[in-house]
Amino acid sequence: MNQKLLAASFETHREHLRSVAYRMLGSLSEAEDAVQESWLRLSRSDAGAVENLAGWLTTVVGRVCLDMLRSRKARREEPWETLVPDPIVTREDAGPEHEAVLADSVGLALLVVLDTLTPAERLAFVLRDMFALPFEEIASIVGRSEAATRQLASRARRRVQGAPVAPDPDLARQRRVVDAFLAAAREGDFDALVSVLDPDVVLRADHGPAQGGSTEVRGAAAVANQALTFSRLAAGGGQVHRALVNGAAGVVATRAGRPFSVLGFTVTGGRIVEIDILADPERLDRLDLAVLG
Repeated sequence: MNQKLLAASFETHREHLRSVAYRMLGSLSEAEDAVQESWLRLSRSDAGAVENLAGWLTTVVGRVCLDMLRSRKARREEPWETLVPDPIVTREDAGPEHEAVLADSVGLALLVVLDTLTPAERLAFVLRDMFALPFEEIASIVGRSEAATRQLASRARRRVQGAPVAPDPDLARQRRVVDAFLAAAREGDFDALVSVLDPDVVLRADHGPAQGGSTEVRGAAAVANQALTFSRLAAGGGQVHRALVNGAAGVVATRAGRPFSVLGFTVTGGRIVEIDILADPERLDRLDLAVLG
């Protein structure tokens, strides 16, 4: 197969590979790097001998992501870092594309849980539970027996199922709760804020290295206080734009026309159980927010 035909064939699988890599890495830029590396490996291989290109590429991108996760874990100086994954931001009134966004979305809360897994557990869970790859193929990636790979996926599944990561499926109900939260924050109404927060709510925020890095706050009272502080910081000419953040109700805050922060909410049972705030200017600059106009 010549390079032109090979490149065209690869492009038909790009979105699938990006979805796999994003779920593996929780980073849009790293996911793009992993997809590009899979293309480089394909272009250097004997592509004519590949019978199932989609499966071959999925295996390759899985290996690339596994190496990246292991490298990431090795670099971390602390045993645990608060992680705010890269959010995927889309318009709330996207029209016909809206259902596709929801169908293919993966919540920020789930990505946070996935980051607590070992690299091998994460790969086994993502490739098996999200993309139905056979255990035999996953085992070849992690370098373990098929039985051991099944155990990896089982351990990961228990961790995921034990975490409150499933949002309310009704987007309108999510939006009502988020709007109530934002209104209470603007008005400085502490009691109203607490009323829409789950008692065990978790807020994670990444402000960037220059502003103290990442933080995690737990409990309704502490998160309400944080929300009031954040609301005061965001005031003064700022605007809040409704958006879908990983398929769930969220907002993008702007100041002087530039993104100030992206807030993703996980709403369950009429209350907010998790809030993820990305306010790192460098990471925000790498996001594609043009869709918001």
